Amino acid sequence: MSIIDEVAREFGRLPGVGPKTANRLVYHLMKGPSEQGRRLGRSILALMDRIRPCVSCGNFSEAETCDICADPERDRSLICVVETAVDVRSIDGSGRFKGLFHVLGGKLSPLDGIGPEELRIDALLERIRSSEGEVREVIVATNPSVEGEATAVYLEGVIRTMGPRVTRLARGIPMGSDLEYVDESTLAEALSGRREM
Repeated sequence: MSIIDEVAREFGRLPGVGPKTANRLVYHLMKGPSEQGRRLGRSILALMDRIRPCVSCGNFSEAETCDICADPERDRSLICVVETAVDVRSIDGSGRFKGLFHVLGGKLSPLDGIGPEELRIDALLERIRSSEGEVREVIVATNPSVEGEATAVYLEGVIRTMGPRVTRLARGIPMGSDLEYVDESTLAEALSGRREM
């Protein structure tokens, strides 16, 4: 296999990158200045060498503790539980959440052999336990998939007995969409989650 094919194959393993895009990326790097490809290579190596999971929440960080957990301005009574570190970036990027996060590292999926032991659920429970009542609310922000819902239900069951309030992200009709294009289950969620104006 040629080096071109090898690099294209590696690019093709990235999410959302198909064979055509992978080839375009390789040829873009080859026709551009060689320093551009070297910078990309150095950046990827630095990423792999310097980034690790935060010891507290599991988010990606260059330090032992991520910037969010280390921030004294964060509301420590509030923990938002997400599936992946990408979800942390999305929610924190909204600028509306000022609490802490906990990254599970996936979702329950018995068919794929992923049970509670494969996720960072024990670490979450220990965080709540060791806070000595400081954690008053846990927001379960798993994805609205079958596995995400199963994970949310499981978490609600184990956390509720510990004392904190357990909430779920609201779901419904996205801003800017037309009702005629919204599926029935989203409409049902929006109707059941309606609130006073």
